Amino acid sequence: MSWFTKFITSSLGQKLVMSLTGLFLILFLCVHLYGNMQLFKGDQGYAYNVFSHFMTHNPVIEAIAILLYLFILLHAIQGIALWVQNRSARGGQNYAVKVTRTTNTNSFASRNMAYLGLLILVFLGIHMGDFWWKVKFGAPPVVMYDGEEYQDVFALVGASFQIGWIVAIYVLAMVGLFFHLLHGFQSAFQTLGIKHKKYTPVIRFLGWVYSIFVPLLFASMPIYYFFFK
Repeated sequence: MSWFTKFITSSLGQKLVMSLTGLFLILFLCVHLYGNMQLFKGDQGYAYNVFSHFMTHNPVIEAIAILLYLFILLHAIQGIALWVQNRSARGGQNYAVKVTRTTNTNSFASRNMAYLGLLILVFLGIHMGDFWWKVKFGAPPVVMYDGEEYQDVFALVGASFQIGWIVAIYVLAMVGLFFHLLHGFQSAFQTLGIKHKKYTPVIRFLGWVYSIFVPLLFASMPIYYFFFK
C-alpha cells in the first residue's frame, strides 16, 4: 500500500481527492436543496418534516451521511494542505492564481479558495449545531401525521430564521459558496482531465449556472422567513 500512500499524499493525489470529494459534495447540495425547497410549499411543514424524517431514519441515507461527513472533512483537510504546500513552494504565491490565467475562472475565487472554504466550514459547524445536533440529540417539538409522530424540524427552521445573526451568517456563507463553487466546479473537471475545446465551454457555463442558482436558492430561505414570515 506504500504506492497508494505516496500517491494520495502527493500534490496530484491531493488534487484528485479534492476533485472527487468536491463533485460528491456538489451532488449532495442538489439533494439538500431539493429537501429545503419543501419549506416553500405552504403546507405548515408537512412535506419538509416528512422529507427530514426520511433522511434521518433511512439506513441507506444514514450510511451515505457518514460518508458525507468524512468527505467534508477530507475535502477541507486536503484543501488546507494544498494551500499551505502551494504557498510554501511558490514563496507565498497561490497556485490558483496561475490556474486563473489558463482557465479564465473568477480571479477572486481562485485566489481565495482556502479562505472561502474555511468560511463555509465554519458555517457548516454553526448550521449543524443549530439543526443536526438538535434533531439528533436534542428534544425538538413533534407533530402527528396520519397517526405517526414526526420531529417538527420545520418549527426549528422557522425559529432559527427569525434570528438576525443566523440569517446574516447564512447569507454570507452562501456568498462564499458562490465564489467557492465558481472556481471549484470547473477546476474539479480540469483536474480529472476533462478539458476539451468542445466540452470546456459547456462545463464553464454549467458551473456559472450552478454556482449562481444553488447558493441563491439556499439564501432565499432565511431571507424569506426573516422578512416575510
